[in-house]
Amino acid sequence: MRPELTTINGHPVLRLQRVLDHPPAAVWKAVTDPGELSAWFPARVEFTGTTPGTPMRFDFDGAEAPEAGEVLEADEPKVFAFRWNSDAIRCELLPHERGCLLVFTHTLAGPDGDRPSAARHGAGWLICLDALQAGLDGTTSEFDMQVWFARAEELVELFGLAEGQALATEAGWTIRFERDLVQSPQQVWELLTGGETPEPGDEPPLPATHGYGRAATVTEAEAPQALAYGWAAGGEVRFDLREQYPIGTRLVLTHTLTAPEDRAILLAAWQTLLELVFAALHGDVRCPWPAERTEALRAHYAATLA
Repeated sequence: MRPELTTINGHPVLRLQRVLDHPPAAVWKAVTDPGELSAWFPARVEFTGTTPGTPMRFDFDGAEAPEAGEVLEADEPKVFAFRWNSDAIRCELLPHERGCLLVFTHTLAGPDGDRPSAARHGAGWLICLDALQAGLDGTTSEFDMQVWFARAEELVELFGLAEGQALATEAGWTIRFERDLVQSPQQVWELLTGGETPEPGDEPPLPATHGYGRAATVTEAEAPQALAYGWAAGGEVRFDLREQYPIGTRLVLTHTLTAPEDRAILLAAWQTLLELVFAALHGDVRCPWPAERTEALRAHYAATLA
């Protein structure tokens, strides 16, 4: 059962399902007992009872202060829902021939809780559910960053989060991509610049370019927040990086252009580059440039824009 991403009342909602070889009563304890919940949730959770309105406390390793929440709904052994900061978590337990079907939903409503962040959250919850399942089975499940990366990459593709937009403007077109990254802005900046210190008038750093058009010189370089350079055919390429909540970087790439016939190939090239950046940030340096991937994306965008 593949994860799903929908939008309800303007908020992204992640939905994951997991068949567990245990009766709903056993799973109920795993999701409502503070000690058992803390064993698979990404924080230590404290609360007393499941009465709606009961305060909850979430302590994350390394955090300056705990986060707050409250019980929203409890119907033993069917539904347990709670607020975590501004987000809502819901665990629905359904009878299944093997034991129990857990339907886990996460409504994203907090700062930076939007569609671009859904793959990060979804990959994390898949690992948390692995830990829940292992605990019920009497085994253990350790966090593995490479497993998280592989799942996040799959969800980016599944949810369509890697795709860019071609937005019409008075001056022509703006290509725009937005990606959620778990690394700091400084780490992303160092990868995009190849560890160099670009200045206005320089050639743009090679890792921030591609071969599907000719780049001009750097027009702005403010580490680790903004890198911009001209485009020989007219327009500007710009990378904006900002620190996001609770971790990582929100990267926005824009490319202004005047020729509509260039939209498909440039969308394809920039999506390919951002996929390579995402992989490289997790230690997976992919060389040479995947030209077949770019061509497949070009065909996809050409059909979409037609």
